Amino acid sequence: MSEKIFPSLSDKSQLESGNVLAPRFNGDGLVTAVVTDTNSGEVLMVAHMNAEALKRTLETGQAWYWSRTRGELWLKGGTSGEIQMVDEIRVDCDQDAIWLKVRPQGHGAACHTGRRSCFYRRIDKDGAGLRLVTDGGEALFDPETVYGSGKSAK
Repeated sequence: MSEKIFPSLSDKSQLESGNVLAPRFNGDGLVTAVVTDTNSGEVLMVAHMNAEALKRTLETGQAWYWSRTRGELWLKGGTSGEIQMVDEIRVDCDQDAIWLKVRPQGHGAACHTGRRSCFYRRIDKDGAGLRLVTDGGEALFDPETVYGSGKSAK
């Protein structure tokens, strides 16, 4: 499907220095998307986009992704109200990663756990080994209320 929406470039110079958007989707038809807050620069989440998700994001100005868990196209915030309004989209040097700068709506949460960022835990190393420490704040909404019991938002 990516070939129908976006061209494929075999010329490395054009891919890296040209002005044609030609994302290099992986074997599953996906490209990694890094999402940051426009104002703070904080990393909010990392997701995946297929050609249709990227196309809809470009057309609507709202972030769309491909849910690998559910196997479906996903409007970020479609259920929770935590829509991401896209201010800028960048592509890396060889066009195999996308960077979205967004303005979070709703409560300002990007994570399906209700937190602002999906990166709410850090890895600490101590005498007992490695452990995860939560330091990213409390949930901004109750995921069970929004998504229901046992359901995944991803």
